[in-house]
Amino acid sequence: GFLNRRFGVPLIDGGTVRLPELIGLSRAMDLILTGRLVDPKEALDWGMVNRIAATGTAYGQAFNLAKEIVKFPQECLRADRESALHATFSSKNIEEALEWESENAAKVLTSEAVLGAKKFMAGLGRGGKFNVNQVTVPETWQKELEEMKKKDKS
Repeated sequence: GFLNRRFGVPLIDGGTVRLPELIGLSRAMDLILTGRLVDPKEALDWGMVNRIAATGTAYGQAFNLAKEIVKFPQECLRADRESALHATFSSKNIEEALEWESENAAKVLTSEAVLGAKKFMAGLGRGGKFNVNQVTVPETWQKELEEMKKKDKS
């Protein structure tokens, strides 16, 4: 809720601008004008949160979510995030948002998307495997170990 309502402090952090875009004007006005608190279930129903964590588990759940997200190609992820934010808060109409999306994604098409398409053509990601990306770059010793293993097999 907007507890500042109790003290006569206006919203100057973008709350009156962003909240109606996220949850609709009627719901935003309810919260802005009354300053009431919102319980987790209502916040989930209204789209203010994506998930609810049991008391004491939020950090662990957030960490696990971050571990999943970091597995994806990051340029693509950032481009899509930027596009969604632009479409929601900056574009004047759908045509402008779609044009911005295409222009913003173009740089990824010549880098990560090409590599991803090659992985798919090689068979990765088929049959239900979701993550086809290496989480970390192998250390020098790991590369050397792999080379040793290859030599041993030949």
